[in-house]
Amino acid sequence: MGYVKWTFWLLIAVICGSLLHYTLPRHEIVRVVNIYQERQDLSGWTSIFWSGPKVKSGTQTSYDVQFISSVTPEGKPKVYRNQDTGWGWPPYFKFDTANLATQAANQQSNAESPKWVDVTYYGWRSELFSIFPNAVSIKPVDGPDVSIVPWFNIVFLTLLVMAILTVRALWIQFRRNAIDPVLGDVADAIEDVTDRAESGVDRARGMFDDLTGKK
Repeated sequence: MGYVKWTFWLLIAVICGSLLHYTLPRHEIVRVVNIYQERQDLSGWTSIFWSGPKVKSGTQTSYDVQFISSVTPEGKPKVYRNQDTGWGWPPYFKFDTANLATQAANQQSNAESPKWVDVTYYGWRSELFSIFPNAVSIKPVDGPDVSIVPWFNIVFLTLLVMAILTVRALWIQFRRNAIDPVLGDVADAIEDVTDRAESGVDRARGMFDDLTGKK
């Protein structure tokens, strides 16, 4: 039973951790090399990783998506989609896709005269499933060695841990004051009924022995 309990809580932790990792903002120092638009035709579960206006055609969903191509200081390619989140999830309330595309285009550069930017984004990149992270903002930085402190994530996770610990403490107190006494009374009642039943059985057995002459 203990294995089932720990497996359940481990599964909950993995799901919550994955949700936070996908949703919380992250930062990447990159150099923008291209801006382009491309239609994405999706028919499977991966459509949940896309947002913005869509076109339905039978079982297929299509998105006209803007992409921002970039490279890291190490030369690794990074591709972001540029889609509005609107009022949906995750709650970034992004409505400035056109402005962000303009900012990205203004920061395009080559390896000889690089312009480095801090791209704030959320989501995952999967080449296998054609999933791209969504760029939220682009800000110029002084160079490729700039370190970005994720203050929002630090504050959010700190408050989340405090909230979880507070709820846990309140639950323990509630269980100790309200649930455990009731369970104790129920256990005592069950034990009392069991004792009475055993006593009744013993008396019945004794009466039967008297009637049959058994000792």
